[in-house]
This record gives sequence, structure tokens and C-alpha cells, in this order.
Amino acid sequence: MVRYRNLLAFLVLAGLWGTAFMAIKAGLAYFPPVLFAAFRYDVAGLLMLGYAVYATDRWRPRGRNEWALVGVGAVFLIAAYHAFLFVGEQGTTSAAAAVVVSLSPVLTSAFARVFLPNERLTTAGTAGILLGLVGVAVLTSPDPSNLLNGDLLAEGLVFAAAVAFALGSVLTRRIPADLPIETMEAWSMVGGALLLHGVSVVLGESIAGVAVTPSALAALAYLSIGASAVGFLIYFDLLDRLGPIEINLVSYVAPVFAAISGALVLGESIDAATVAGFVLIFTGFVLLKRRTIAAEWPRLRAALSGE
Repeated sequence: MVRYRNLLAFLVLAGLWGTAFMAIKAGLAYFPPVLFAAFRYDVAGLLMLGYAVYATDRWRPRGRNEWALVGVGAVFLIAAYHAFLFVGEQGTTSAAAAVVVSLSPVLTSAFARVFLPNERLTTAGTAGILLGLVGVAVLTSPDPSNLLNGDLLAEGLVFAAAVAFALGSVLTRRIPADLPIETMEAWSMVGGALLLHGVSVVLGESIAGVAVTPSALAALAYLSIGASAVGFLIYFDLLDRLGPIEINLVSYVAPVFAAISGALVLGESIDAATVAGFVLIFTGFVLLKRRTIAAEWPRLRAALSGE
């Protein structure tokens, strides 16, 4: 069991984050979308803040740069990402949403070329980004005569979520701050939850629109405790053991769990466009990160197998 510890942790993390798309879709039957996201991070933020107090020697940011880092996380990684995602998931399947979100690593590389001067985009890298965008186009299957149909608009919102997450990830790298990642995540969740509550009010959502049922509470608990608190604890552990390449790999395993859980729990179908979109996005990622993957693969394989 020790030999395969990393592999098991990796699969659990992919499962938690992949099935989160199904839990979001299920919970939207009982909550207004942005308020649902706000409640998720009310709970998750408090749990992560408690963990930061326990696990780090600095649980509170200090100075302008550290608070700026938290601000970027709260605005882009939590508030914008989840507002777009939760609203978008009302009109698309769990699998399709997960595949669009898996474009985030490709978009992150594109934004890095713009905001990080040392980054350079090669011909293969350009092809990778274009393939990723083609993958989204195949997935949404846009009809020029009906550009605002429900599926296309919903998947466009999920795409906006992926853009917000990718942009936020790059902007955090531009801010020079030596803040423990657990502390940054905790305060970003707390700040993001507050922003989501504000957006919810602006959109006219109300607590009266919440249907408190066992299914609603189960969805909220799973997202807050399982996908967010427990998921990030596993993430931090794997990040230390495997390095940042782990983030990208999880992004491409999660849609498998999203598709399976959506089919089993919600009766969603997996169509050819979803599969084709995933293949194109993954191929684009491999082109973008081919050198990193080639360099990291022997170490990653050894770490996953416990060798």
C-alpha cells in the first residue's frame, strides 16, 4: 500500500474534483447558483483557515504584496471562476463542464506568454493553444443560426470560468510574496465567499430560493468538505511530492470522473462531441508542455509508484 500511496492519492484527488461537477449540477436544483457557490466557500474558507492556523507558522497575510496575492485569488480563482461555473452548469452536463475547465492549463500557458516576459511561445505551443480552442468549439458545436442557444451560452460561461482561473493563476506568479500556500488559499476562499455573496445580492438571488433538503445539504457538504477542504489537503501533499506538473495532470483525469458520476447519478449522456473536445484539448496540452512532460515523466512515474 505504501508503494502506491501517491497513485491512490492522485486518483482520490481527481475523483473528488471530477465528481464535484456532478455535485454542483445536483445542488443547483436546490440553490440559486451564485449563492450556492458562496455557501460552499463560507464553509470551505473557515475549514481551510483553521487548517492554516494548525499547519503553518503564519496564518495571516502581512504587507501589501501578500494581501494583493490574496485579492487576486479571491477575485479570480474563487469568485469569478465559481460564479461563471455555477451559472454555466445550469445549462450543460457535468462532463462537458469538466472538459471545458480542463482547458485551464492551456489558457494558463497562453496568459503566461503575455504577462510573464521570460515566457516564449513556440510554434508547437501556438498549435497547442489553437487545438485547445478548437476542442472547445467542437464541444459546444455552435450553430451560426442560433448562437445564443442554451448549451452554447452555458458552455461559454464555463469557458469564462476557465479563463478567470487561468488568468488568476498567472497573476499570482507576478506578485512577489512569500506567503504559505495554505494561508493564501484560506484567505482567498474567505474573501471570494464574501464577493460571491455580493454578486448574489446584485443578481437578486435570495435565501428564499434555497430548498433545504437532505440532497441539498449533501451536495453542499460534499463540495465544501470533500472537494474543497479534503481535496486541497491532498493537493498540497501531492504538490510537495510530485511538483507543479501534478496540477495539469489532475485537470485531465477529472473529466473522466465527472462523466462517470454524471451518468450514474444524474443520468447524463456522454456524446461524441464531449469525447472529441477532450481529446483535442488534451493534445493541445501535450504540445504545450511536451518538454516539461518529457523531463518530469521518469520522476513522476517513480513517485506515483513509490519507487
